[in-house]
Amino acid sequence: MSRFRSLLTLSTIPTANDFGLLVLRVWLGGSMAALHGLGKLQRLQSGGAFMDPFGLGSTASLGLSTSAELLAAVLLVFGLASRWTAALTAVNMVVAFALAHGGALTGDQSGELAFVYLAGFVTLLLTGPGRYSVDHAMTR
Repeated sequence: MSRFRSLLTLSTIPTANDFGLLVLRVWLGGSMAALHGLGKLQRLQSGGAFMDPFGLGSTASLGLSTSAELLAAVLLVFGLASRWTAALTAVNMVVAFALAHGGALTGDQSGELAFVYLAGFVTLLLTGPGRYSVDHAMTR
């Protein structure tokens, strides 16, 4: 029975919560910055159009989204101001999911990816960055 329980729970794999948080930060922050933030930065530099959900103007809205998806995401990779950057990126994903994708999880305008990113950023907001972060090093 012990072997079955061990197999069922994968208890032979040591827990590494701090390493798991590092992987989550680097994976989410890195992919957000590379796959979304850089494109928004290029659009911002070229004066491209962007949705204006709060009446701030297209350029200001694009600048805010770029800040979250590039600057905050990179800071999150390093674990610097992690809870703030996780909160900023989470808010950005709420706006993307609810307003840009209409809260849809399926279909042509699906916001599924924003929804999944949101889950990861909320997790980091709640847990903090873990031991392998600049935040942790600064509080030692």
